[in-house]
Amino acid sequence: MSATEPVIIRPETHADIEAIEEVIVAAFEDMPYSDHSEQLIVRQLRDAGALTVSLVAESADDVVGHVAVSPVEVSDGSSGWYGLGPISVWPCCQGQGIGSRLMDAALQALREQNAQGCVLLGEPEYYGRFGFVADSGLVLPDVPPEYFQALLLKGEIPGGTVAYHPAFTQASP
Repeated sequence: MSATEPVIIRPETHADIEAIEEVIVAAFEDMPYSDHSEQLIVRQLRDAGALTVSLVAESADDVVGHVAVSPVEVSDGSSGWYGLGPISVWPCCQGQGIGSRLMDAALQALREQNAQGCVLLGEPEYYGRFGFVADSGLVLPDVPPEYFQALLLKGEIPGGTVAYHPAFTQASP
């Protein structure tokens, strides 16, 4: 992809599935915190009908990025909360704003679906620019609390333990 090629953000299609998996594998290949199951998580979410939002970034007819959003459960019974991730961009295309565009589009899709909020596990410095903050009332067991962040879209931030879809714990490379 050259800097002059336009990037289009759009919902995934069936024809994108193989390219999405390739992008995810490439994006996480050199990440020391990854267990390299991200593409399997997305596949299992898709197979379970639990991909609330699945968007691709396309440039010159190639998929160069992807973001997945799926429902989460909060132990206090709050509804309308979602987990964002994984988000992936081809390594050669990183640093060009594609990940930011995918984030913005995913959050807009959640707003359009009247979501209450979104959580994610990630780098506070990066995700803070989208409004995500660590909230002591929301807990994801066994992770450093500063890396588990929430974005309130409407209403109030719930309190409790968050559980992602079983695909996040069942997928293994």
